[in-house]
Amino acid sequence: MRQLNQDTITQAVLARLAHTPDTRLKELMTSLVQHLHAFARETRLTEAEWRHGLEFLTNTGQQSQGQRQEFALLSDVLGLSTLTVAMNNGKPAGCTEAAVLPALPGLASDQDGPACQLRGQVRDLQGQAIGGAEISVSPGRGAEWVHALSGSQGEFSLDAALAEARALPTDGPVGQFLAATACPAWRPAHVRVTVRARGYEALHTEIFAEGDPYLEGDAAFGVRPALVAYWQAQADGSLALNYDFILNKAMA
Repeated sequence: MRQLNQDTITQAVLARLAHTPDTRLKELMTSLVQHLHAFARETRLTEAEWRHGLEFLTNTGQQSQGQRQEFALLSDVLGLSTLTVAMNNGKPAGCTEAAVLPALPGLASDQDGPACQLRGQVRDLQGQAIGGAEISVSPGRGAEWVHALSGSQGEFSLDAALAEARALPTDGPVGQFLAATACPAWRPAHVRVTVRARGYEALHTEIFAEGDPYLEGDAAFGVRPALVAYWQAQADGSLALNYDFILNKAMA
């Protein structure tokens, strides 16, 4: 029986994981254990702090059900969602950048903002128009996705609604975390956009409204300068935006 203490526990856990059949799972869990143990050592984690952390994760899990996904929300506000998207969506300069999309319910706006018309063109990096691309737009949780196909010159036009700036849900563990750390809870006004075309990488992104007061402090870290655009106010109170999407060719 091996003597376990603060100096030997990490290697003992890694030895137990050494026979994990799935090599990728083994890699992930080995790194996770190493980093978790290093964090505990570096911060001299107390038992009270450890118990509090377990309670926080337990409450987060209990809140994650139905239309509320608190763990996905936690991933957003810790920047993990944006980091993962950025690592897995590297594109050549000139392509429209990917951004975090609330893939799970309960993370987006639940009411429509002003009506808006989105017009533009879908092209590739060489400037060639992409006809037959599907452009899908949604402002938030409660709204239906609106779809359009680009024409032979890559042109498209569709009517949707802008999701107005509003706070993320703050009545759960993540809200308590944001309050305790004095971090912002607001997302700026935006629309969610997905563009798909045969032979090209799918694009999942968000287009933000220029001048929104929450652009610099987006709680989900989703804003990119190239994704901020000017929405032109119309006489009837609606908005109009011209925005072109540049797609990257898929690997053969």
